[in-house]
Amino acid sequence: MPTTASSPRLPASLGEQGGAPAHPLSDVASSDSTLRRFLHGLPGVDAVGLEARAASLGTRSIKTTAKAYAIDLAISMVDLTTLEGADTPGKVRSLGAKAVRPDPTDRTAPATAAVCVYPDMVAVAKEAVAGSGVKVASVATAFPAGRAALEVKLGDVREAVAAGADEIDMVIDRGAFLSGRYMKVYEEIVAVKEACGQRARLKVIFETGELSTYDNIRRASWLGMLAGADFIKTSTGKVAVNATPANTLLMLEAVRDFRAQTGIQIGVKPAGGIRTSKDAVKFLVLVNETAGEDWLDNHWFRFGASSLLNDLLMQRQKLATGRYSGPDYVTVD
Repeated sequence: MPTTASSPRLPASLGEQGGAPAHPLSDVASSDSTLRRFLHGLPGVDAVGLEARAASLGTRSIKTTAKAYAIDLAISMVDLTTLEGADTPGKVRSLGAKAVRPDPTDRTAPATAAVCVYPDMVAVAKEAVAGSGVKVASVATAFPAGRAALEVKLGDVREAVAAGADEIDMVIDRGAFLSGRYMKVYEEIVAVKEACGQRARLKVIFETGELSTYDNIRRASWLGMLAGADFIKTSTGKVAVNATPANTLLMLEAVRDFRAQTGIQIGVKPAGGIRTSKDAVKFLVLVNETAGEDWLDNHWFRFGASSLLNDLLMQRQKLATGRYSGPDYVTVD
Protein backbone atom coordinates (compact mmCIF):
# COMPACT_ATOMS: atom_id res chain seq x y z
CA MET A 1 0.00 0.00 0.00
CA PRO A 2 2.16 2.93 -1.21
CA THR A 3 1.85 6.33 0.40
CA THR A 4 2.14 8.19 -2.90
CA ALA A 5 0.55 7.68 -6.27
CA SER A 6 3.80 6.82 -7.97
CA SER A 7 7.44 6.03 -7.26
CA PRO A 8 10.10 8.62 -8.12
CA ARG A 9 11.77 8.16 -11.47
CA LEU A 10 15.41 8.90 -12.13
CA PRO A 11 16.55 10.27 -15.49
CA ALA A 12 17.26 7.63 -18.11
CA SER A 13 21.02 8.03 -17.79
CA LEU A 14 20.82 6.94 -14.13
CA GLY A 15 18.51 3.99 -14.13
CA GLU A 16 17.89 2.66 -17.61
CA GLN A 17 21.23 1.95 -19.20
CA GLY A 18 22.20 -1.61 -20.08
CA GLY A 19 24.68 -3.56 -17.97
CA ALA A 20 25.81 -2.18 -14.62
CA PRO A 21 23.76 0.74 -13.25
CA ALA A 22 25.13 4.17 -14.02
CA HIS A 23 26.68 6.08 -11.13
CA PRO A 24 24.03 8.07 -9.24
CA LEU A 25 26.03 11.29 -9.65
CA SER A 26 26.04 11.23 -13.41
CA ASP A 27 23.07 13.44 -14.27
CA VAL A 28 20.99 14.60 -11.34
CA ALA A 29 23.86 16.44 -9.66
CA SER A 30 25.36 17.90 -12.82
CA SER A 31 24.26 21.37 -11.70
CA ASP A 32 22.43 23.08 -8.89
CA SER A 33 19.39 23.58 -11.10
CA THR A 34 19.11 19.93 -12.18
CA LEU A 35 19.49 18.75 -8.59
CA ARG A 36 16.84 21.18 -7.38
CA ARG A 37 14.51 20.24 -10.22
CA PHE A 38 14.84 16.55 -9.41
CA LEU A 39 14.32 16.92 -5.66
CA HIS A 40 11.31 19.19 -6.06
CA GLY A 41 9.94 16.87 -8.74
CA LEU A 42 9.63 13.97 -6.31
CA PRO A 43 6.01 13.04 -5.57
CA GLY A 44 4.54 14.82 -2.57
CA VAL A 45 4.03 12.75 0.55
CA ASP A 46 0.48 11.98 1.67
CA ALA A 47 1.05 12.60 5.39
CA VAL A 48 -2.26 11.09 6.47
CA GLY A 49 -1.68 7.97 4.37
CA LEU A 50 1.91 7.63 5.58
CA GLU A 51 1.00 7.85 9.25
CA ALA A 52 -1.98 5.52 8.83
CA ARG A 53 0.19 2.94 7.09
CA ALA A 54 2.86 3.15 9.81
CA ALA A 55 0.21 2.84 12.54
CA SER A 56 -1.41 -0.13 10.81
CA LEU A 57 1.87 -2.02 10.51
CA GLY A 58 2.56 -1.26 14.16
CA THR A 59 -0.46 -3.31 15.21
CA ARG A 60 0.83 -6.54 13.66
CA SER A 61 1.29 -9.33 16.22
CA ILE A 62 3.85 -12.10 15.93
CA LYS A 63 3.97 -15.57 17.49
CA THR A 64 6.38 -16.53 20.25
CA THR A 65 8.84 -18.35 17.99
CA ALA A 66 8.91 -15.43 15.58
CA LYS A 67 9.28 -13.02 18.50
CA ALA A 68 12.36 -14.86 19.74
CA TYR A 69 13.87 -14.60 16.26
CA ALA A 70 12.93 -10.91 16.02
CA ILE A 71 14.52 -10.09 19.39
CA ASP A 72 17.81 -11.76 18.42
CA LEU A 73 17.70 -10.02 15.04
CA ALA A 74 17.11 -6.66 16.73
CA ILE A 75 20.02 -7.24 19.14
CA SER A 76 22.27 -7.96 16.16
CA MET A 77 21.17 -4.66 14.59
CA VAL A 78 21.94 -2.37 17.53
CA ASP A 79 24.60 0.31 17.26
CA LEU A 80 25.30 0.48 21.01
CA THR A 81 25.93 4.15 21.55
CA THR A 82 27.52 6.53 24.04
CA LEU A 83 27.84 10.14 22.92
CA GLU A 84 28.25 12.18 26.09
CA GLY A 85 30.74 14.76 27.19
CA ALA A 86 31.43 12.62 30.26
CA ASP A 87 32.49 9.55 28.23
CA THR A 88 35.68 7.99 29.58
CA PRO A 89 37.93 5.22 28.26
CA GLY A 90 36.59 2.96 31.01
CA LYS A 91 32.99 3.56 29.97
CA VAL A 92 33.81 2.88 26.32
CA ARG A 93 35.67 -0.34 27.18
CA SER A 94 32.66 -1.45 29.23
CA LEU A 95 30.34 -0.64 26.33
CA GLY A 96 32.57 -2.59 23.96
CA ALA A 97 32.51 -5.62 26.24
CA LYS A 98 28.73 -5.44 26.39
CA ALA A 99 28.48 -5.17 22.60
CA VAL A 100 30.60 -8.30 22.16
CA ARG A 101 28.75 -10.30 24.81
CA PRO A 102 25.47 -8.58 25.67
CA ASP A 103 24.44 -11.30 28.14
CA PRO A 104 27.48 -12.73 29.97
CA THR A 105 25.30 -15.57 31.34
CA ASP A 106 24.14 -16.73 27.91
CA ARG A 107 26.63 -17.25 25.12
CA THR A 108 23.81 -17.81 22.62
CA ALA A 109 22.87 -14.12 22.75
CA PRO A 110 24.11 -12.43 19.56
CA ALA A 111 26.61 -9.59 19.60
CA THR A 112 25.46 -6.14 18.57
CA ALA A 113 26.30 -4.71 15.16
CA ALA A 114 28.54 -1.91 16.39
CA VAL A 115 29.53 0.47 19.13
CA CYS A 116 29.19 4.16 18.29
CA VAL A 117 31.46 6.75 19.92
CA TYR A 118 33.09 10.12 19.35
CA PRO A 119 36.27 10.17 17.20
CA ASP A 120 38.62 10.51 20.17
CA MET A 121 37.27 7.25 21.62
CA VAL A 122 37.53 5.17 18.44
CA ALA A 123 40.92 3.62 19.29
CA VAL A 124 39.65 2.59 22.74
CA ALA A 125 36.50 1.07 21.25
CA LYS A 126 38.47 -0.70 18.53
CA GLU A 127 40.67 -2.39 21.12
CA ALA A 128 37.64 -3.36 23.21
CA VAL A 129 35.91 -5.21 20.36
CA ALA A 130 39.03 -6.57 18.63
CA GLY A 131 38.51 -9.94 16.98
CA SER A 132 34.77 -10.02 17.64
CA GLY A 133 33.28 -8.83 14.36
CA VAL A 134 31.56 -5.92 16.14
CA LYS A 135 32.09 -2.73 14.14
CA VAL A 136 33.21 0.61 15.50
CA ALA A 137 31.14 3.55 14.30
CA SER A 138 32.00 7.16 15.00
CA VAL A 139 29.95 10.32 14.73
CA ALA A 140 31.74 13.11 12.90
CA THR A 141 31.32 16.39 10.99
CA ALA A 142 30.82 18.50 14.14
CA PHE A 143 28.10 16.22 15.51
CA PRO A 144 25.33 16.91 16.46
CA ALA A 145 24.81 20.45 15.11
CA GLY A 146 27.11 20.24 12.10
CA ARG A 147 28.03 23.90 12.52
CA ALA A 148 31.64 23.97 11.41
CA ALA A 149 33.75 24.67 8.35
CA LEU A 150 34.08 21.82 5.86
CA GLU A 151 37.78 21.31 6.62
CA VAL A 152 36.99 20.94 10.30
CA LYS A 153 34.33 18.36 9.46
CA LEU A 154 36.68 16.44 7.18
CA GLY A 155 39.38 16.53 9.84
CA ASP A 156 36.87 14.96 12.22
CA VAL A 157 36.24 12.17 9.72
CA ARG A 158 39.91 11.56 8.94
CA GLU A 159 40.75 11.35 12.65
CA ALA A 160 38.09 8.71 13.20
CA VAL A 161 39.05 6.67 10.13
CA ALA A 162 42.77 6.82 11.01
CA ALA A 163 41.93 5.51 14.49
CA GLY A 164 40.19 2.52 12.93
CA ALA A 165 36.52 3.47 12.54
CA ASP A 166 34.61 1.04 10.33
CA GLU A 167 31.67 3.41 9.91
CA ILE A 168 31.18 7.18 9.97
CA ASP A 169 27.90 8.79 11.01
CA MET A 170 27.84 12.33 9.59
CA VAL A 171 25.25 15.07 10.03
CA ILE A 172 24.04 17.19 7.14
CA ASP A 173 23.98 20.97 7.28
CA ARG A 174 20.29 21.40 8.04
CA GLY A 175 20.51 25.17 7.67
CA ALA A 176 21.80 24.79 4.12
CA PHE A 177 19.17 22.18 3.29
CA LEU A 178 16.25 24.17 4.69
CA SER A 179 17.37 27.28 2.81
CA GLY A 180 17.42 25.33 -0.44
CA ARG A 181 21.20 25.10 -0.88
CA TYR A 182 21.00 21.46 -1.90
CA MET A 183 24.24 21.43 -3.85
CA LYS A 184 26.18 22.55 -0.76
CA VAL A 185 24.74 19.65 1.21
CA TYR A 186 25.39 17.27 -1.67
CA GLU A 187 29.01 18.37 -2.08
CA GLU A 188 29.68 18.00 1.66
CA ILE A 189 28.38 14.43 1.62
CA VAL A 190 30.54 13.64 -1.42
CA ALA A 191 33.60 15.11 0.34
CA VAL A 192 32.93 13.14 3.53
CA LYS A 193 32.44 9.96 1.51
CA GLU A 194 35.81 10.54 -0.10
CA ALA A 195 37.40 11.09 3.32
CA CYS A 196 35.98 7.73 4.43
CA GLY A 197 37.97 6.06 1.65
CA GLN A 198 37.50 2.35 1.05
CA ARG A 199 37.70 1.61 4.75
CA ALA A 200 34.56 3.09 6.30
CA ARG A 201 30.89 3.00 5.35
CA LEU A 202 29.05 6.31 5.53
CA LYS A 203 25.78 6.92 7.37
CA VAL A 204 24.18 10.28 6.60
CA ILE A 205 22.06 11.76 9.41
CA PHE A 206 19.22 14.11 8.41
CA GLU A 207 17.90 15.12 11.85
CA THR A 208 14.35 14.52 10.66
CA GLY A 209 12.89 16.35 13.64
CA GLU A 210 14.35 19.59 12.28
CA LEU A 211 13.31 19.09 8.64
CA SER A 212 9.68 20.03 9.46
CA THR A 213 7.89 18.17 6.65
CA TYR A 214 7.71 14.68 5.19
CA ASP A 215 8.45 16.17 1.76
CA ASN A 216 11.74 17.46 3.13
CA ILE A 217 12.57 14.04 4.61
CA ARG A 218 11.92 12.43 1.21
CA ARG A 219 14.11 15.03 -0.53
CA ALA A 220 16.90 14.60 2.04
CA SER A 221 16.74 10.82 1.60
CA TRP A 222 17.22 11.04 -2.15
CA LEU A 223 19.87 13.73 -1.80
CA GLY A 224 21.87 11.57 0.59
CA MET A 225 21.61 8.50 -1.62
CA LEU A 226 22.56 10.39 -4.77
CA ALA A 227 25.64 11.76 -2.98
CA GLY A 228 26.89 8.29 -2.07
CA ALA A 229 25.52 7.46 1.39
CA ASP A 230 25.81 3.81 2.39
CA PHE A 231 23.09 4.38 5.02
CA ILE A 232 20.52 7.08 5.60
CA LYS A 233 19.81 7.80 9.26
CA THR A 234 16.91 9.61 10.88
CA SER A 235 18.47 11.54 13.71
CA THR A 236 21.22 12.28 16.20
CA GLY A 237 19.13 11.41 19.26
CA LYS A 238 19.88 14.89 20.56
CA VAL A 239 16.62 16.66 19.64
CA ALA A 240 13.02 16.37 20.83
CA VAL A 241 11.71 14.36 17.84
CA ASN A 242 13.90 11.53 16.61
CA ALA A 243 13.02 8.24 14.88
CA THR A 244 9.31 7.61 14.38
CA PRO A 245 7.56 4.79 12.53
CA ALA A 246 6.29 7.28 9.94
CA ASN A 247 9.61 8.94 9.09
CA THR A 248 11.37 5.56 9.04
CA LEU A 249 8.68 4.14 6.75
CA LEU A 250 9.22 7.07 4.39
CA MET A 251 12.97 6.45 4.32
CA LEU A 252 12.43 2.72 3.74
CA GLU A 253 10.25 3.56 0.74
CA ALA A 254 13.06 5.80 -0.52
CA VAL A 255 15.75 3.10 -0.37
CA ARG A 256 13.37 0.58 -1.95
CA ASP A 257 12.60 2.92 -4.84
CA PHE A 258 16.25 3.95 -5.20
CA ARG A 259 17.32 0.33 -5.62
CA ALA A 260 14.52 -0.27 -8.10
CA GLN A 261 15.85 2.59 -10.23
CA THR A 262 19.62 2.17 -9.83
CA GLY A 263 20.30 -1.34 -8.60
CA ILE A 264 22.11 0.16 -5.60
CA GLN A 265 21.04 -0.91 -2.10
CA ILE A 266 21.26 1.62 0.74
CA GLY A 267 20.83 0.93 4.46
CA VAL A 268 18.50 2.67 6.93
CA LYS A 269 19.18 3.55 10.57
CA PRO A 270 16.45 4.94 12.83
CA ALA A 271 18.02 6.47 15.93
CA GLY A 272 16.77 8.04 19.11
CA GLY A 273 13.63 7.21 21.06
CA ILE A 274 13.51 3.45 20.34
CA ARG A 275 13.68 2.01 23.84
CA THR A 276 11.63 -1.19 24.05
CA SER A 277 11.51 -4.58 22.39
CA LYS A 278 7.96 -3.83 21.31
CA ASP A 279 9.19 -0.70 19.50
CA ALA A 280 12.03 -2.63 17.83
CA VAL A 281 9.69 -5.36 16.57
CA LYS A 282 7.38 -2.71 15.09
CA PHE A 283 10.32 -1.27 13.14
CA LEU A 284 11.32 -4.72 11.88
CA VAL A 285 7.77 -5.21 10.59
CA LEU A 286 8.11 -1.87 8.78
CA VAL A 287 11.32 -3.09 7.16
CA ASN A 288 9.87 -6.42 6.06
CA GLU A 289 6.62 -5.00 4.71
CA THR A 290 8.15 -1.96 2.98
CA ALA A 291 11.68 -2.62 1.77
CA GLY A 292 11.59 -6.39 2.03
CA GLU A 293 13.62 -9.24 3.47
CA ASP A 294 16.84 -8.07 1.81
CA TRP A 295 17.02 -5.31 4.44
CA LEU A 296 16.47 -7.67 7.42
CA ASP A 297 20.19 -7.88 8.08
CA ASN A 298 22.50 -5.66 10.11
CA HIS A 299 24.46 -4.82 6.98
CA TRP A 300 21.38 -2.87 5.81
CA PHE A 301 19.39 -1.96 8.91
CA ARG A 302 20.48 -0.66 12.31
CA PHE A 303 19.01 0.76 15.49
CA GLY A 304 20.86 3.70 17.01
CA ALA A 305 20.28 3.16 20.71
CA SER A 306 21.72 3.00 24.20
CA SER A 307 18.87 1.72 26.40
CA LEU A 308 17.12 -0.52 23.82
CA LEU A 309 19.58 -3.39 24.27
CA ASN A 310 18.71 -3.81 27.95
CA ASP A 311 15.02 -4.25 27.24
CA LEU A 312 15.75 -6.70 24.42
CA LEU A 313 17.87 -8.76 26.80
CA MET A 314 15.18 -8.77 29.49
CA GLN A 315 12.53 -9.83 26.98
CA ARG A 316 14.86 -12.53 25.70
CA GLN A 317 15.30 -13.87 29.23
CA LYS A 318 11.54 -13.86 29.77
CA LEU A 319 10.98 -15.92 26.62
CA ALA A 320 13.61 -18.41 27.73
CA THR A 321 12.54 -18.80 31.36
CA GLY A 322 8.98 -17.52 31.56
CA ARG A 323 10.08 -14.98 34.16
CA TYR A 324 10.71 -11.26 33.74
CA SER A 325 14.08 -10.53 35.31
CA GLY A 326 13.81 -6.77 35.71
CA PRO A 327 16.46 -4.08 35.19
CA ASP A 328 18.93 -5.53 37.71
CA TYR A 329 19.47 -8.43 35.33
CA VAL A 330 21.38 -6.28 32.85
CA THR A 331 24.29 -3.91 33.17
CA VAL A 332 23.69 -0.18 33.36
CA ASP A 333 25.14 1.68 30.38
